[in-house]
Amino acid sequence: MENYTTDQRRPPLLADQPVGLLPGFAVLSGAESYHAALAAIAADQVAELPPTAAAQVDIEQAFVNDLFLLAPVGYFVLGLDATILQMNVSGADLLGVPRVNPERLTLRHFVAPRFLDDFDRFVRAAFNEALPQHCDLQLVRGPDAHQPGVPVRLRACADRSGQALRVQLEPAEGKLAALERSEERFRRIVHCAEEGIWEIDANARTSFVNPKMAQLLGYTIEDMLDQPLVAFMDDEGRAILEHNIASRQRRGGEAERHEFKFLRRDGSELWVTLATNPIFDAGGAYLGALALVSDITDSRASAELIWQQANFDTLTALPNRHMFQDRLGQEVKKARREGTLLALLFIDLDGFKQVNDTLGHGQGDALLVEAARRIVGCVRATDTVARLGGDEFTVILTGLESMNGVERIAQSIVSRLQAPFALQAANPVVSASIGISVFPADAVSPEDLVRNADQAMYAAKQNRRCRYSYFTADLQQAAQARQQVTLDLRAALAHDQLELHYQPIVNLRTGSIERAEALLRWRHPQRGLLAPGDFLPFAESGGLMMEIGDWVFRQAARQARQWQDEIGAGFQVGINQSSAQFRGDAALYAGWLGYAAELGLAPRSLVIEITERVLLDKATQVADRLRELREMGVQVALDNFGTGYSSLAHLKHFGIDLLKLDHSFIQHLASDSGDLAMCEALILMAHRLGLRVVAEGVETAAQRHLLELAGCDFAQGYVYAQPMAAPELTALAQRGLRHELSAGAAAIPRVPG
Repeated sequence: MENYTTDQRRPPLLADQPVGLLPGFAVLSGAESYHAALAAIAADQVAELPPTAAAQVDIEQAFVNDLFLLAPVGYFVLGLDATILQMNVSGADLLGVPRVNPERLTLRHFVAPRFLDDFDRFVRAAFNEALPQHCDLQLVRGPDAHQPGVPVRLRACADRSGQALRVQLEPAEGKLAALERSEERFRRIVHCAEEGIWEIDANARTSFVNPKMAQLLGYTIEDMLDQPLVAFMDDEGRAILEHNIASRQRRGGEAERHEFKFLRRDGSELWVTLATNPIFDAGGAYLGALALVSDITDSRASAELIWQQANFDTLTALPNRHMFQDRLGQEVKKARREGTLLALLFIDLDGFKQVNDTLGHGQGDALLVEAARRIVGCVRATDTVARLGGDEFTVILTGLESMNGVERIAQSIVSRLQAPFALQAANPVVSASIGISVFPADAVSPEDLVRNADQAMYAAKQNRRCRYSYFTADLQQAAQARQQVTLDLRAALAHDQLELHYQPIVNLRTGSIERAEALLRWRHPQRGLLAPGDFLPFAESGGLMMEIGDWVFRQAARQARQWQDEIGAGFQVGINQSSAQFRGDAALYAGWLGYAAELGLAPRSLVIEITERVLLDKATQVADRLRELREMGVQVALDNFGTGYSSLAHLKHFGIDLLKLDHSFIQHLASDSGDLAMCEALILMAHRLGLRVVAEGVETAAQRHLLELAGCDFAQGYVYAQPMAAPELTALAQRGLRHELSAGAAAIPRVPG
């Protein structure tokens, strides 16, 4: 404890005055007195100190308080009335009360009755004398005053505030026994601790470890003693240690907490946090350090796994989109700072979808892994290869002095990806289309680099697959034009610029118009009337297909209901559906059914027309969507049958109601042609499967006549009429087709459907 002197401002305590009643001091009651005394002590200690000095006092006082808290002898702070304001662990044990002293007991309460006068004199002297006071007496534990007292020695001196007394209580048995008890207590704490405790000397050699520390590393305590700290580290751990030692030397010798990597005896990694405290002798010389060691191996592994999953592709182990964007941003900054070039390659695998669909996703994944390996083999170790998702990869080529190497790398990637892939089920062949954009020539921001490389890749894919293409200003203009078309198309929906034209479908037996195919048109304010091929690709890339499809259905449903009133109760309207529309929410179809019910329109009045390409798109859940439509009562027609990947299995598996023969079968029909034989065979097959047949693209009376003889059910084409507005079709159906056929409708100029 520190030396104390008598405060000259404090009047002496009179001999006949009870302890706690000092002249010049107000007497506070209960808890108020207790807390006021503590506040006064604290205020007195720092009131006259500057802020920085006061902060240093707080730090030093906290350290001293920790020492007193665990000291092997009892320490107390008493108020003016000898109330115990504070006490350490040993003091609380000696008295048998909690350290917080909830009952606000006085130390006098524990003095044996025959020593009370001695205790009162001792307290008065301690408050009034400059030198520490001593007193030998006996204490009792608890309220039983008749039990034998415990001999103790008290030492006390007044606090600088003059309102508290610091008291040291030591059992008469002496310090040696108290130290032995304290040592035993600390031995139990150290040996039973769930954290490792590691002490090293000034040469960083192990001077002490507890059993938990030895257990964490898989050694015995004896094996670890006198071993250097670095003996339990690999190169990575030593590098971390050297870094922290250098950092510590810059900051000084304060306590620190760091993560370290050690090697267990079996070679496995142990990651820990070390809370280290330096040890100095009385002269300030460094003696070593004591560390509290916590095992964080499992939590670190979990954190690393989360980081790995967030930044790397689980299939190929390449950086994912998140990591790619971060690295591209860093590399662009570096290239700008160093004045070098940077090239971004955007790679798309041509033909991968067919491999996935025919061989299965497992084989598709194996192909992607091998493709990633081949791409990595074409670039330098300093370059970045990433997988953005699906069959899309990117390569960041950095530190380029010129563009000479970019073309070589791009050609190498194209060539290596052309080689057959040796999979378990087959040896498929795919190719690559690569788009290239360059910093700073093509773009100065990471986002623009990616966008431009993507546009260049699509240009390579459209011109000729298995090639690479650089970004150009023409590509930028084309991209801006596509974007403008998408914006215009959104405005078209809002301003009723879309309209439906209808091409009649004629019953070949009766010669009457019983059906019509709805064909979308866009009456553009500047470009005039546009066919679907001029704008639907932009609608799909702009995410407008669902909105447009919903508009078409509702328009066609209203028109079908009107024609059933004006032409015939069984009139049907066909509506074309794309793959993009089948990717939409199934709730949309339920909304259609509700709308048809509002119109009083039977669901079978509407025919959804799809192509074989839609059936082959396995990503769109076509079978589920078609089943839902058929359950609603909507009929399904397979359009352009005979093109692409025709398969008779599609007719049965997908529940087709109507087969529409492609015009390529019709355009060369003659009485002795193979096309006629093919048409007859297809019509017969469809009838046996319970399907009705529509011939598309009928342009001459001869073709119409041959189809009638072959037993075809319906026909549509320019021999009857071109697509027209709804009122024109109404008039045509009401007056009949005889006049139009005799006038030679085949001469009508063809308009794309």
